[in-house]
Amino acid sequence: MGLSEISRGVRLLLGQIQRCGSGVASEHTARCLSQAAARPEPTPEENEAVSPNFVNRNPRNLEQMALAVKDRGWKTTWPHQQFYHRLMFSRSQHHVTAEVFSCTSPVPVLSCSTKEWAVKKELASTSGVAACQAVGEVLAHRCHQAGITRMVYRAIPWTYRSDAVQAFRAAMKQGGVILSEPRRKYIGT
Repeated sequence: MGLSEISRGVRLLLGQIQRCGSGVASEHTARCLSQAAARPEPTPEENEAVSPNFVNRNPRNLEQMALAVKDRGWKTTWPHQQFYHRLMFSRSQHHVTAEVFSCTSPVPVLSCSTKEWAVKKELASTSGVAACQAVGEVLAHRCHQAGITRMVYRAIPWTYRSDAVQAFRAAMKQGGVILSEPRRKYIGT
């Protein structure tokens, strides 16, 4: 701010003081200087106007209402590609792993495995039925923390009836996760 702007501001202030203080008590002078500027009254049309641009701040709310687009994929692919979240459960000789995938990313959103030290230290064996149940409980808790309550789970048909897979499914269901998704709703235009 230059010197000329400061001196101009001082001159304006002195002019206001002289105008307010001429022949009036000093309390009126203080009131004169401290008055706020009048605000224009808003018109009702401005308040009722709706913005033509809408920004969705929660990208998952269309998914939760079953209105988001699901990728259909090819009929010949297995497992099918029509899901918002998919649960993949796998067992090896030594470990049990469960991962939740989003339809938009090949990288797992959530995962749990007996390879994790926190899970492994509580188990006697990392590949038994108890390990599958523990992985299911921990993954269900993580899903609730992430806000994922529904997902598609399709077990490989020849492993579906095993006790380990049944224990995993039961633990996920007891944890509050629904292992199916609603059918996609189509809105007529």
